Amino acid sequence: MKIELRSRKICLDILSAILRKSAGLEDEFSRIIDLEDKKQKIENRDRTFIRLLLTTSLRRLGEIDFYLTKLLDKPLPTKAFFIQDVLRISIAQILFLKTPEHAAVSTAVELVKNSLFKGFSGLVNAVLHRFIKEQNKICSIESIETSNIPQWLLNIWQKEYGIEKTRKIVSACLKEAPLDFTVKENPEFWAEKLECKVLATGTLRREKSCLVSNLPGYEEGEWWIQDFSASLPVKLFQSVTGKKVADVCAAPGGKTAQLILNGADVEAIDISKNRIKRLEENLSRLKYSSKTITQDALEWALCQKKKSFDAILLDAPCSATGTIRRHPDVLFHRKYEDIERLKDLQYNLLKAMLPLLKKEGVLIYCVCSIIPDEGVQLIDRVVQERLAERICLTNEIPLELISQKGDLLVTPDCYSDDGGCDGFFAARLKKVEEE
Repeated sequence: MKIELRSRKICLDILSAILRKSAGLEDEFSRIIDLEDKKQKIENRDRTFIRLLLTTSLRRLGEIDFYLTKLLDKPLPTKAFFIQDVLRISIAQILFLKTPEHAAVSTAVELVKNSLFKGFSGLVNAVLHRFIKEQNKICSIESIETSNIPQWLLNIWQKEYGIEKTRKIVSACLKEAPLDFTVKENPEFWAEKLECKVLATGTLRREKSCLVSNLPGYEEGEWWIQDFSASLPVKLFQSVTGKKVADVCAAPGGKTAQLILNGADVEAIDISKNRIKRLEENLSRLKYSSKTITQDALEWALCQKKKSFDAILLDAPCSATGTIRRHPDVLFHRKYEDIERLKDLQYNLLKAMLPLLKKEGVLIYCVCSIIPDEGVQLIDRVVQERLAERICLTNEIPLELISQKGDLLVTPDCYSDDGGCDGFFAARLKKVEEE
């Protein structure tokens, strides 16, 4: 099979698994790429293209499907999902990746001719040519970007942030995310080596896509990939040098590495054996080590002595709806009903961790979500119940990232001129001591 056909076929296989088998983007991408690599080596540029086409198609799927309703005279047969996906990635190529139109059409038609649905090749050719001809007319509808976001999530954001702010959030979520790095030392030196700019908090940002393992300093463990927003919660501790810190729900280990870099004695806990293995591999590359525990966090908390830790970082399980630009499969795997379940878990985890703090100990609660139920409303609840006190942020991070209540709140449109951010919430707490 030709290289261009093979890369698109791989993309189609992963896309179908995500949409129809609830597969996760990262796991399925790794699984299928590894399988294909064993058959025939996939070049780095092709690997990068597959991921870009896949993530673009997923982020823009609502928009693309809307356009298809305007292009098809009648819906495709239910079993013809392969044809639907071929049309989807082809429109993504033409409209968003600016692939030459003739190349996008010819590869789409050839893919269909080589499939069980070869009888649809004429339809695919006609639909794509119609899209090219009528593109300006079909794509002229305002606010179509919001069709890419589930209505339940759109409703929550609009209620909390207003319609105009939500439009900016949505627009930011639909852009390809840059690569962000946390470096051990000398950010200016590594910025030049990695072709990055240095952001306000020391994070390095690279706009160009690449295979991370090929970059300078990877093998030597001089840096790790960590979104700007994800790097902020550890900074809220101010100082962890020489302190005993529990990193709860720690994998894949970016914040664990930050804590170690800042001199903490870290105990990393995660429920997943595979995720802990990945954390240990990441730390090993960085030449760091930490005590790691594979256990449910609530069960782990029951086994601990009270007042055991100087600090606790609770990176709680959440909807991950702040990470859509990096993990667009979230758009299809999260439902409104998940929020009720998750906020109960988050509350129980927070309630279980607070007693483990030593006197004057600090807990940072964080989630990669900007849904109030998972963030500010949960913190308000534990404060009102006198389980914890909020320690308002001051100058630990840029002032524009501090909410009116003194928490960290990063919406995806923050620093949009520099490439945007993942959505993130964090609060700094201390427990209320018993009288």
